[in-house]
Formats: sequence, C-alpha cells, structure tokens
Amino acid sequence: MKKYTQFLAIALLFATSAWAQDDLVKKSTQNAVDGAAKYEFTTVVDLEATPVKNQASSGTCWSYSTLGFVESEMLRMGKDPIDLSEMYVVRMAYIEKGRKYVRLHGSMNFGQGGEAPDALIIMQKYGAMPQEAYTGLNYGTEQNEHSELENALKSYLDAIIKNKNGKLSNAWEKGYAAILDAYLGEVPTEFEYQGKKYTARTFADKVVGINPDDYVTLTSFTHHPFGEPFILELPDNWMWSEAYNMPQDDFMAELVNALKSGYTVEWATDVSEKGFSVRNGVAVMPATPWNKMDEAQSRQVFSGPHEELVVTQEMRQEGFDNYTTQDDHGMLITGYVTDQNGTKYYITKNSWGDIENPYKTGYIYCSESFVKLKTISFTIHKDGLTKTTKKALGL
Repeated sequence: MKKYTQFLAIALLFATSAWAQDDLVKKSTQNAVDGAAKYEFTTVVDLEATPVKNQASSGTCWSYSTLGFVESEMLRMGKDPIDLSEMYVVRMAYIEKGRKYVRLHGSMNFGQGGEAPDALIIMQKYGAMPQEAYTGLNYGTEQNEHSELENALKSYLDAIIKNKNGKLSNAWEKGYAAILDAYLGEVPTEFEYQGKKYTARTFADKVVGINPDDYVTLTSFTHHPFGEPFILELPDNWMWSEAYNMPQDDFMAELVNALKSGYTVEWATDVSEKGFSVRNGVAVMPATPWNKMDEAQSRQVFSGPHEELVVTQEMRQEGFDNYTTQDDHGMLITGYVTDQNGTKYYITKNSWGDIENPYKTGYIYCSESFVKLKTISFTIHKDGLTKTTKKALGL
C-alpha cells in the first residue's frame, strides 16, 4: 500500500471477547424511559446504508462496521446493495493474526477484536465474498458464538509456541487452519453469485470494486504530535496500523465535511458509558456527572435534551490515558440530525440487530459531546476530507 494507506488505522474494535460484547449490549439496553420520545429530531444528512446486522456473541464489530461501511460505499458509487460476508474477513484475519502471534512468541493480544482498517487490509489481500457464499456458521448455531472458537485457537497457538522441540514444525499452520475450517467452514475456491462464478479475488475486484488505498483514518490525541501519523496504542491494533493525528476541532470538522459531501464514516468509539443507551435510541454526555445523579435523574436524561458537557482536547486525552475511553466498539455514521435546541446528533448504524428504540430501529443517535469525547478514530474516503487535510496528507 501507499504510505497514506497506513493512516487507515484504528477504527473499530472493539470488544476483545464475546462476553465483553454481550455485557455492553446488556448495559446499553437498560434504563429505557417510559412514554413518548421527547427528543424532536430534524434530519440534516441521512446517507444510504444496507440493513442492520447482528454480530451476536462475537467481538467482531470491526468486521461488521467496516463491511457495512464498504456496502454504503458501494451504494454511493451506484452499485447494487450486497450483503458481504463478515465471517470470511474474520477467518482470513485469524490467519494473519495467528502468524503474527506465533512470530511474537505469544507477546501480543490474541482475541476476537480488531480495528476498522483490518477488514480493508484483509480484503485487499484475500478478496471478499457475499454472505450466501460464506456464513461462518459451521458449528451448529444460527448466529455467531465465538468464545469457544477463540479459546480453541489461542490454546492451540500457545501449545505450538511452548513446544519443546527447539523449533517449529512446518505443520502448525495446517492444524490452525483446520480449527477455523471446523468452526467457520472451509473457504470455497469458487462460488456462484447471481448466475456468475467468482473467486474471492474476482468478486472483490469486479463486484465490490473499492480501492482500500482510498481510505484514511484520523485521530486526535496529544501524546503524539499533530500533523503526523502514529500507531495508536490499543490492544486490538494487532496489525499496527497508523492514524493521522489532528486537533480536536479539525478532527470533528472532518466528520461533518465527509457527511455533507455524501460519504459515510466508520467510527471507533467507547460505548461503555452510561449515556450510551440503544433502548432509548440516544448516546449523550450530560454536563452533570452520572455519579452526581440519583436513579430518577439519570433516567430523565434520556427523556429529552439536557445541557451537555463542553469537551476539551485535554478531556479526550485524559480519558484515553486513564482507560475511561477505550476502543470497545465500532459502528457506521450515516448522517446527522439536530434536536429542538439545535444540538447535533450523529445517525449511527449499530451491529446488535434490530433493537427497537423511539427513533430508528437498530440505530442510535449520538450527541456531538458524546462523539467528541469518546471517539478513538474515524475512517473516511479520501474524497470526503477537506482540502486542507488532503493537502496535509499529500492526497
């Protein structure tokens, strides 16, 4: 890839295990407010997206959010909507992850998580498949349940690393791939889609038709210089991808510019906050700290607009430094609305299935303050960037 492709970093997660993902879903579906919605939203930008999917009990939102992003990019390009296989990307990512884990003698995070650019990088190397060609459900369930798979893979790799033979055999990768085949299914060398035969490579090139080199990832933290890329230090960034660092206000301006220009945005964020409530359909960051509210007051926050926190660059950095902002989820931002007070909320496509809320099933409207404080990174098509940032990146 070109150098700027390495800025493709660090967007989505994401939860490093299925139980962690399940816990996030449980927390965010609590405290639903009774009665009619009190937020009155006016749509400003609402871009096309494919139907909401369900990652179920798997920490694979990085694949779901990125492929949802790719599907929206295809719609933007005038292509027919396609349901891409997240599990094909997950399987091929596990091949790369296993090799690196062994090469590093186990001194790296090995789990279900990843970052947004991972899926683009995997697609560039291995191609893509439609959902109908590879479901990844070869172990007797109707939806993803990946804890057993993760444990089996890691246990196998740890045994390989700890072997007492003095050197590795040339068979370990075949054994590792066999576990993936057993759980996710063997990868077809060729498949049929709409009456034509494809390989994963030809399907990615001829049908999907996106160029991974066209996408960049932006971030905003002060522990590295602005105006330069850096490897964002996250456990799930096992590919060691880079993100381009910029001041908070410029960072947020890029998000708005992309949406206004017709480009959806892949979003890596932290959803462990009490203000992230899929059942209420909003994510908010109230000015009054949650620990200063009683239960009744905290529930009232979701009943309509409240004063929101004024987020500074220092707050963003503090959250990243003290672990209160982590990369535990990835989603797709498809536009934004304003409430009756003029506050922006970003229309966000989730991957937790059709959880109903008062506004848009399967989606959540995230306030400007929430996004500003809890964002790890955005991944954006280069043509959705402002002229200033494109020039800075040499695009």
